[in-house]
Formats: sequence, C-alpha cells, structure tokens
Amino acid sequence: MKCGGSVGLWAVAALELWLPVQLSLPMTEAPESVVMPIPRSRRVFVNRDLKLARCAWVGFDMDYTLVIYHQQRMDELSIRATVDKLIARGYPPFLAQLDYPLDFAIRGLLIDKHLGNVLKLNRFKIVRRGYHGLHELTRNDLRALYYERKLRHKSSRYHWIDTLYGLSEASAYAAIVQAFETRKQRVRYSRLFNDIRECIDLSHRDGSILDVVMQNPGLYVERDEQLAPYLHKLRSSGKKLFLLTNSHWPYSQVLMSYLLDDALPDYGGFQQYFDIMICAARKPVFFEHDQPMLERRGDALVPARLPLVRGVVYQGGNIAALQQALGVTGNHVMYVGDHIYGDMLRSKKDSAWRTAMIIPELEAEVMAHEACRSDFQRAAELYNGRYELEDKVRHYAARLKKVERHPSKNGRAGDGTAAQRIKHLLGASRRQLRSLDRSLSDLRRRVDRRFHPYWGSLLKEGYELSLFGHQVDAYSCIYSSRVSNLTHYSAHQYFRSPHNQMHHEL
Repeated sequence: MKCGGSVGLWAVAALELWLPVQLSLPMTEAPESVVMPIPRSRRVFVNRDLKLARCAWVGFDMDYTLVIYHQQRMDELSIRATVDKLIARGYPPFLAQLDYPLDFAIRGLLIDKHLGNVLKLNRFKIVRRGYHGLHELTRNDLRALYYERKLRHKSSRYHWIDTLYGLSEASAYAAIVQAFETRKQRVRYSRLFNDIRECIDLSHRDGSILDVVMQNPGLYVERDEQLAPYLHKLRSSGKKLFLLTNSHWPYSQVLMSYLLDDALPDYGGFQQYFDIMICAARKPVFFEHDQPMLERRGDALVPARLPLVRGVVYQGGNIAALQQALGVTGNHVMYVGDHIYGDMLRSKKDSAWRTAMIIPELEAEVMAHEACRSDFQRAAELYNGRYELEDKVRHYAARLKKVERHPSKNGRAGDGTAAQRIKHLLGASRRQLRSLDRSLSDLRRRVDRRFHPYWGSLLKEGYELSLFGHQVDAYSCIYSSRVSNLTHYSAHQYFRSPHNQMHHEL
C-alpha cells in the first residue's frame, strides 16, 4: 500500500510538470463533439469480463431473443387455447368467462403443486412472498408452511417458471384456484396444474398457438429495426453467426422472415445473415447428450453431412459435434439466449461458451429502478440509522443488566435511579427502532409497487437478489434487454465487470 501511494504522488508531480508544456501548444484539433450516453434501459450490463474480440462465432436463440413477443398478447392467446382444452377435458364452462390477470406472473416463480401456492424465493431459496390463488399469503403463513425445512425446489412437488412462455400457466393456475375456492368447489391442486401444463404443451404442438402467430406475426412480434444492422455489424467485423433454436423450421422461417427479410438491401433474406442454422435443437438436451444432427432436404430429414454448409437448415445435434464442425473451442463462442436453464446454465456447465442473456423485462426494471432512486437513498439512510439504534439497544441492555446485578456500585443503593434512567433510554431506543422498521416496511411496499403490482422486482426480493436474479448473476457473462442494444458497442468490445467487494470491504 505504501509503495502504491508513493507511485501515485510521483505520478501527480510528474503530471504537474508535464501539463504546462502541453497546454502551451496550439489547439490544432476540432472541438470534441458531445458524447451522448446510452440510455440505461438499453445498456449492456456485465457480470464477468468478456472480450468480444476473442469470440469468432456468435450464436443466437430465436424466441424471446431475436424474436421479442408482445407478452400480454401471447399470454392471452396461450390461456385461451389452454382453457378451451381444459373445458373439453371436463372442467366447468365458467373457466371461459374468468378474468385472467395477465400482469400476475413474472419469471422466477415457483409453483407449489401440493398446496396450490405461487411463491417467490430469494437467492438462498427462502420463500419471501407468495399467493394462494390471487390472495397474498402473510409472513406468518409463509413461515408456517415453508420455514421449518429446506425447500427442495427441484422436487416433483414444485414447478419452476423460468421462461416467458411459462407466465401464462402461472396466471391461469392462480386464477382458476381462486375461482374454484370462491365457489366452494374442491380443488386438486396438483392435478389442476398438471392439466394446465399438458394443455399448454398440446396447444403448442397442435398449432392452437403457433399457427395463430404465424398467420399474423405483426400482432404478436415486435419488429426491431436495429436488429438487422447489428447482425450486419457483426458480420462486417469478421464474425460468424449461427442460429440455435428449439423452434421447428416452419415456425422459425415465418418469424425470421418477418424480422429480417427486406430489412437491409444487401441481404436477400434472413438466411444470409447466418452461417449455420439449427432448428429443433432440443436444448438443454443439445448441451447434455449426443443426439445426431440431421439436415433438411425438402420435407425430409437425413443425417447431416460435414462440413456444415451455409444455407442448409439443420436439426438436433449436440454441442461437441457443433464445435468440431465450426473448428472452434468453447471460449471462442458467445451464445445469446433468454432461457436461464436451457441457454445460460446448461451452456455454462457443459461448455466454455461465453453467455449473453436477453431479459426483455429489463427495460421496465431499469426504469422502475430509476424512479425509485430517492427511495433507495432514504432506505440506505434508514438502514444506517437502524444499525446505530441497534447498537444503542445493545449498550443500554448491557448497562441495565450490570446495574441490576450490582446496584451499590452503579448508583445509590436501593433507590434505583440509575436503573430507571437506563430503562427510559432503552425503551426510547426500542420505540425508535420499531418506528424505523415500520418506515422501512412502508418504503419497501411503495418501491415494490413501482416494479410489479404482485411481486416487486424481477431480480431482487426485498434488499437481496431473488433466486432468478442470482441465476442471472451466476450464469450470464453479460445481460441486456434486447439483442440490438449491443449495436451501441464495438463488435470487439471488452466488457469489464465491476470489482467484486465483500461486505467487510464496503
């Protein structure tokens, strides 16, 4: 530390000697233009250092990554198709008339199929918030149900909502549980949720959802005018691009055509943006197992021939075969996706691929955070005040115990004057502490409502990371709200993570 300080003083002294000479030179350059900052909602945020210059290949998922959906329209379509199938299975017709809250669910929720609850966990997998139907569970409810034993969220009792596709099933489940119990009808919570899941999956397979989107993509998909220029920017910098999606080719073809065909005059169609295209990849199986890669010849599927060819549509495959075909090792590939498990976690655990996570909800999250800056500052002040009050309470409690044990040494024997004075100070400090806690609780509720009416922040739970936020932090090198945000940065950008600090360093 002393050495660093000496160097710093020497550098300042040298700079002072050097500056006058430089400033006496004539100004030959034009005045510097004003640098426009990137809006925070469109920035790229960094968890781990990432040198894009080292990434020879950049891969993209399609759904909710390149393709940004209008979420509430997709949820409404999904719920409508699901409810039709539930009624066909014998569920009561009144389900078709329910008002399903499309703003209820967020990613990172946990469905307790045994009790019919929807839960939000912090990074330590402690349940901090929950609903039974659309009725919020109290802290005492949560403590009685979930605090006695470790919650094993990967067991068959629970279902993790980790994709934006899953929001509709959580909303439908909560609304139907509420409707049944309001009508005093018996609910088999686990069977109901399993039926909802099966009906949603069937709706995707039979075209009840995907065919509707394909018929009118403009109604369900946001066309980002900056996407094509960004893909072109990557290609112009010398990088190779690949598409790796779980969607099948007919659906991928329609949506990618809608996004990219005619977007730039130098590209005849969306296929020209990508060097390799793989559909129906079955992630996370793609990262875990040695499934064969096939190629499409018309409507037929045949074993893929090597080398992989630009313009050919492939299906399936596995990460080892793909890396061998591309001729790269894992840390020279960056994969951009939205699915915390299928895209981020599995690619991190099963490869050295670098990861960029797309979080469409991040734009609203950042704007809510900006709107709450004064509240966060006030909360920090209250927290600091809480530490001081807790120190006072500890101090006065220790003093009181000492006085009560040895009254003759700490005041006039028998009159209790010192003890009464300390009791008064202790009581006042405790009242201040309770008042401060109420203020913090009110402040937290106000902040939560700005983020989301039911669940608060997507990435936080109270003043801790949510379990979803913890996973974003652990498994994505960088994250942003949409792919085209990267167009604000160089194709060879060095993204540097902030310096990590432990609490004792703050």
